[in-house]
Amino acid sequence: MDIFEKCPSFTAAREAMAGGYYPFFIPMTDNEGCEAIYQGRHVIMCGSNNYLGLTTHPKVRQAAIDAIHRYGTSCTGSRFANGTLELHEQLEQELAEWVGKEAALVFTTGMQTNLGTISALVGRGDVVILDKDDHASIVDGARLGWGEIKRFRHNDMADLERVLEKIPEDVGRLVVVDGLFSMGGDLTPLPELVPLCKKYSTRLMVDDAHSMGVFGCGKGTAAHFGLTDEVDLIMSTFSKSFASIGGFIAGDETVIHYIKHHARALIFSASISPSNTAAALAALQVMQEEPERIQRVNQIGEFMRNEMRQLGFNIGQSVSPIIPIYIGDDMGTILTWKLLFERGVFVNPVLSPAVPQGQQLLRTSYMATHTDEQLERALEIYESVGKQLGLI
Repeated sequence: MDIFEKCPSFTAAREAMAGGYYPFFIPMTDNEGCEAIYQGRHVIMCGSNNYLGLTTHPKVRQAAIDAIHRYGTSCTGSRFANGTLELHEQLEQELAEWVGKEAALVFTTGMQTNLGTISALVGRGDVVILDKDDHASIVDGARLGWGEIKRFRHNDMADLERVLEKIPEDVGRLVVVDGLFSMGGDLTPLPELVPLCKKYSTRLMVDDAHSMGVFGCGKGTAAHFGLTDEVDLIMSTFSKSFASIGGFIAGDETVIHYIKHHARALIFSASISPSNTAAALAALQVMQEEPERIQRVNQIGEFMRNEMRQLGFNIGQSVSPIIPIYIGDDMGTILTWKLLFERGVFVNPVLSPAVPQGQQLLRTSYMATHTDEQLERALEIYESVGKQLGLI
């Protein structure tokens, strides 16, 4: 059998392209934060993870430019070999201080952070326990490890305890959860989860990719709940609030030291570029200097949730600037996306199997730099399309 036989039989995407309703890989001419340009047409960007709007901040831009002038475009080696700069270590130190941990380690991408961290820690005989709505990078990191994977129902602490109590006491255990879930916009219930981890001698890692810069005065989910000291590992990416690309894991120095010397995703990948490192560092400094951005994005999130609920949309349990619009089937989701896009709003369709059947949705998200006028216009378009399709 030819291993490539499956390729020509994958026709769904081609059919969508031919029909004019393919919703992915949309090539923008420009994307300057709150608005993007597609084929000469401006669209309001309500599908970005640029929560604080820092991709266009003068200080962040200049830091990246200055780093290229000083260091060039790449380190051309892994952190383990020739690819570590003092700049990387400065960023790690400042990140550790920001999230309240002893040490931090910077990876080239957020995906690699989860792949490297989880697979380094979870070995033969260990168990990693995941929320069923955890990000794919967490799931893949667990698969790369040699341990056993167990899962519990989304944010269901009774189901988590059911899983934990069946694991033998002499087995190493790690629970990994998203702090802010990237599709539903809901938070993991850390005040309930932490006591369970302590009861069953289980370590806890929180992926704060989407809550860093948004919750806990920008310091993430653990800070939001006042539980920083109770969370063993805090992970985040630079491709959201940090306006760059990369990721980091923070925790006790001995644990970070171990990960640094065992994470294959770190050891065998070229290091994060100087410009991306400098941009993330500048973004961190802007978070500290301009806390009003964090306040603004949360105010916008509350405003949009209230308005969308009043219009009649099903937005689930969102408590954040990530606000889903639940549609419930693939074609209905694609059609809604297409009408919104044609009328001037960019959102992200999420189809099965990325979400279970019946939970297909449009993921909308907002940033601190959205103007009131842009938000009102987006709401007008949501209402128009929602009424046309019978969603509200």
